[in-house]
Amino acid sequence: MKLTKSHWRRLRSRTVQVAITLFGLLLLTFFIGRVMPLDPVLAIVGPDADHNTYQQVYHQLGFDKPLWVQFGIYLQGLLHGNLGLALLTGQPVINDILRVFPATVELATLAIVIGTGLGVPLGVWAAARRNSVIDYLVRIISLAGYSTPIFWVGMVGLLLFYAHLGWVGGAGRVDFSLDGIVPRRTGFLLIDALLVGDFTVFSNALNHLILPASLLGFHSLAYISRMTRSFMLAQLSQEFILTARVKGLSEWQVIWQHAFRNILVQLLTVVALAYGSLLEGAVLIETVFSWPGFGSYLTGSLMLGDMNAVMGCVLVVGLIFVLLNLLSDLLYQVFDPRTKV
Repeated sequence: MKLTKSHWRRLRSRTVQVAITLFGLLLLTFFIGRVMPLDPVLAIVGPDADHNTYQQVYHQLGFDKPLWVQFGIYLQGLLHGNLGLALLTGQPVINDILRVFPATVELATLAIVIGTGLGVPLGVWAAARRNSVIDYLVRIISLAGYSTPIFWVGMVGLLLFYAHLGWVGGAGRVDFSLDGIVPRRTGFLLIDALLVGDFTVFSNALNHLILPASLLGFHSLAYISRMTRSFMLAQLSQEFILTARVKGLSEWQVIWQHAFRNILVQLLTVVALAYGSLLEGAVLIETVFSWPGFGSYLTGSLMLGDMNAVMGCVLVVGLIFVLLNLLSDLLYQVFDPRTKV
């Protein structure tokens, strides 16, 4: 199906809205960072530095200029692809993000596969068996996934499956003795291990990945299964479902070929948003499992008051949600005939 002029007009409108949203997000984050009771200059020079050294670094960072001037300088650098230097590492922020982001993508991708692969069938099953034991069980699982603190689940999971049963690996992406053996090519440890044919590192990395990814997947499963059930209930109450049953179609055909097909576009949006949430919301799991990813980097930057790194991370998170929303909106316009004008 081709995109019409109306579709392109909507996309242009969405793009403008996105640009305004990202600008507002950066503006808000910048000024909040400047009024936080954290001193990045002190983090650089140390508490024992003399006043002259402090003032020199303060001037070099441009903190003596008005806030609007500082923000303008930051935007000018941003337009040239410069996110500034990170206080935590002394490296360009963009380099730090590119270094840590693959670990989070690896974690979130497996989590969304688990959450979608289990959440969608459970949601469909619960809707098809409404008010049955199965339906109540799925709703309890969803409630547990929503209400249970993820850091507590992570600690219990480590204690049970790693410390007690020994089924999975512990903290980190790989055992300490295997760390650094595989040369970094893509940043994705599983892929890098396969590229060099090191199946020992691959299996060890997968062993470390499976528990935190499963716990994050359980969290996304709760959201996906609940939304799937809601969408399916709305479809199963439509007249065309009654017509399909009167025609003698099997229950499997009614549910999967008629009702489920009508919610696919809606589910794409739900899964996309869930994936974006996993990419930026894995902070607690990464902290519990000492996972060297995006969330851990953002947390360390916040604790240090490194606003260059924080704003870089905020921009990345904003771009992720913007791109996922644009993608889902495009899919809506392409596959849903109701969006035609």
